[in-house]
Amino acid sequence: MYHGDEYSLEAAQARAQASTAFMVKVFNWMAAGLALTGITAMAMVQSPTALKFVFGNPFVFYGLIIGELGLVIYLSARVAKMSAATATGLFLGYALLNGVTLSSILLLYTGTSLASTFFVTAGMFGTMAIYGTVTKKDLSSWGSFLFMGLIGVVIAGLVNIFLQSPMVSWVMSGIGVIVFTGLTAHDVQKIRYLGAGAMMGDDEAGVRKGAILGALTLYLDFVNLFLMLLRFMGDRR
Repeated sequence: MYHGDEYSLEAAQARAQASTAFMVKVFNWMAAGLALTGITAMAMVQSPTALKFVFGNPFVFYGLIIGELGLVIYLSARVAKMSAATATGLFLGYALLNGVTLSSILLLYTGTSLASTFFVTAGMFGTMAIYGTVTKKDLSSWGSFLFMGLIGVVIAGLVNIFLQSPMVSWVMSGIGVIVFTGLTAHDVQKIRYLGAGAMMGDDEAGVRKGAILGALTLYLDFVNLFLMLLRFMGDRR
């Protein structure tokens, strides 16, 4: 009985170590994606020609938005069948395109409010990531509730394109903050669980692709939480 308990303890420790190692990879790739987005956005605002090309032509701007959406869907659906290098390239390509389309916020909001919103976002994201890591509660039950909230935010955003209602925008942003805060904890727990099994296998390419997909998930949570908070905290120029 003692040996069995000892074996179980060692197996649990090995799984915990594998999970931690996998999450380090995930957060490293997420940080790389956020850095690339930020550098691209700053480079964009330094080029009036690039800004005019992207934001002065609706076909280019909406084409980039559609391209970003297509990359996310394709990477999420086909990651298991592509090489690790391709998955990495698609993720970094998405981060770069996102930097192009998000560069407008550097012109719309003051640098101080952008910085303060970023640090608040990082604090909230980090807190929920820690909660998702240490809690013993199964957060999978949050998934359907948060997904419904996300669909509601998307639909409200599309409707408000035509309504242009500040009240709808504020309500949508408030719900969005709740949704993406919850998704951060939910996704971290899910990624840790899946990653532990991947790290204990021998498929290095599979681990890399899993880390990239996890990084994309958390990158989206972070960026969307940042944008929702910016509507409350951002000071327009």
